[in-house]
Amino acid sequence: MENRETIEGLKYIRAKKRVEKIKGFYIHFGVYIVVNLMLSSLIIYGITSDDGDSFYEAFSNFGVYSTWIFWGIGVFFHWLGVFGFNSLFGKNWEENKLKEIMDNDALTNKSDGFKQ
Repeated sequence: MENRETIEGLKYIRAKKRVEKIKGFYIHFGVYIVVNLMLSSLIIYGITSDDGDSFYEAFSNFGVYSTWIFWGIGVFFHWLGVFGFNSLFGKNWEENKLKEIMDNDALTNKSDGFKQ
């Protein structure tokens, strides 16, 4: 009985650590979006007001996108560390996708009145 409680306790601790990692990723992603929006806005504002460039010229400046790109690489690797490569094409990805498509086809065929 005690062994079973220990196993349940270990599962709980493992699940809690996983949730903390996921939460950490979402916080990182939220900060990434907010900070980059502010930086891009400031850069565009600075270019348009100081240099007299148009909004389009300022928007096409690489400085506006550089932090999005380079920090985005870091966010991607953080995502990869949290969710792993298997979240894209895991072991059961093909089976799950086939089942999803078959279920969608079955729903579509029912709504169309198609009889098999």
